[in-house]
Amino acid sequence: MSKFVDTLVATAGAGGRLRGMVTGETTEPVRRTWAEVHEQARRMAGALVAGGLAPGGAVAVLAAAPALIAPTVQAVWLAGGSVTMLHQPTQRTDLAVWAADTVKVLRMIGSGLVLLGEPFDALAPVLTEHGIDFRMINELLAAEPIDAPVPAGEDDLALLQLTSGSTAEPKAVRITHGNLYSNIKAMVDRAEFRPEVDVMVSWLPTFHDMGMVGFLTVPMTFGVELVKITPVEFLSGPLIWPRLISKYRATTIAAPNFAYAVVGRRMARVDDDGAFDLSTLRIALNGAEPIDEAAVRVFTEAGARFRMRPECVFPAYGMAEATLAVSFAPLFTGLTLDFVEAEALEAGNRAVPVPEGDPRRGTDAVRSFAVLGRPLDGLEAEIVDEHGKRLGDRRVGEIRLRGEAVTPGYLTVDGPVETQDEQGWLATGDLGYLIDGQIVICGRRKDVIIMGGRNIYPTDIERAVTSVEGVRAGNAVAVRIDAGTRRERFAVVLESKLAGDAEAERALTKEVAARVRDAVDLRPFAVVVLPAGSLPKTPSGKVKRAATATQFADRINAVAH
Repeated sequence: MSKFVDTLVATAGAGGRLRGMVTGETTEPVRRTWAEVHEQARRMAGALVAGGLAPGGAVAVLAAAPALIAPTVQAVWLAGGSVTMLHQPTQRTDLAVWAADTVKVLRMIGSGLVLLGEPFDALAPVLTEHGIDFRMINELLAAEPIDAPVPAGEDDLALLQLTSGSTAEPKAVRITHGNLYSNIKAMVDRAEFRPEVDVMVSWLPTFHDMGMVGFLTVPMTFGVELVKITPVEFLSGPLIWPRLISKYRATTIAAPNFAYAVVGRRMARVDDDGAFDLSTLRIALNGAEPIDEAAVRVFTEAGARFRMRPECVFPAYGMAEATLAVSFAPLFTGLTLDFVEAEALEAGNRAVPVPEGDPRRGTDAVRSFAVLGRPLDGLEAEIVDEHGKRLGDRRVGEIRLRGEAVTPGYLTVDGPVETQDEQGWLATGDLGYLIDGQIVICGRRKDVIIMGGRNIYPTDIERAVTSVEGVRAGNAVAVRIDAGTRRERFAVVLESKLAGDAEAERALTKEVAARVRDAVDLRPFAVVVLPAGSLPKTPSGKVKRAATATQFADRINAVAH
């Protein structure tokens, strides 16, 4: 039996009898211990095995209610299968296109079965129409419980994590039992988790790796108290997050930049200083994307009124190809920034430090990046140049990873694709550097804008744009145009409440272009203003730069001309 499943089962019989998961907070809260979740999972696993699920079989799950998802995914693991959380349709989704994409995913992962639960049970006719076999999750609970877990080895697949790329060309990261256990154990150790004390509160989607691995699998495996709501419930009223942190004395949360910015702004408008008590927070993890210093500041300044310590901010580096987490900053040190010379960075790929007190700090001659800590136990990182030569400290290059948590490869529509070279290194596609073994991320290789011999990181442009009044926080994208040619340029696409007001748009565009020029000494080819909700995003809320460039190419050219 794998260490992962062994630990799941052992927890259910020990600390899982005391601690568990609270769901339904926005309507009618229900708490089930992890032992009760395990008993539900045993029944579901019995139904899956009786229904013909073979050891190693792939099972797709389509549900949003955490109370259903937790026992369902555990049931698949107890039955010896692997879990794939399907991309969820929204109100704006074309169901025929979604169904066709789902069929493509099921063929790719080799699964003929979807486990269906609320609120997606109404999609049963769509699945039937497209020949997709499914079973209702609630119906699995009527089966006889499985006597013992179906044996699984460390190299057997536990999770097929769909990436955030095109749904028309799906790709899944293959996560083995060994990968999963290594990473979740390393996270718990580095974060110094104490199951009898820590409480996690999360709204993150379970079809994303942070929501699935970090804020469901971790607490379920090690018996940590969890309060779980859905992304829709969070977005409908973001202040539910600090409300639940206060109510349950939460110690651990996680979110991307936009959520911290949104909640920070909302808390700042609350009149009652006693509305929340955030004093118990020790980990507010931020690691889905390059950390936005402004978003962190908004959150910590607003949280200070409610007894939140700024040191709880917990920068991290993660990716699905390493199961979830690559590195954590040292506990309770907050956000540490590395200030470097802009010219040396952009023209020479060197991170030359600018010391505290230097008058250049705060000017456009300096860039700053979050320090993301050392790799977790079982992982190692190196920085290499374009020829694969290892670089020293403060030299910028591609980050490569190696270790127990690194995926053996992808599944694609054209078959398996290996991710590791002959020495076991994974090329991440991320550019960054090391400081005494601590990782610093500058950006994605494919997103870097190359102009006049300089490497311009889109995050520098985007931070300048979002500093302009009227631009929605976290909703500005710098995209490459004519990438790789002598005519390479960039455009800015942003969301604003001013969209549709021609005069206001013109003023905003002018201000954005000026602010960008001040920041990077280059003017955007075009500035496109869109209404809220227009930018394409990943399930975790990150903007998609390449998809934005493609989707709004005509608008970019029209504005420029």
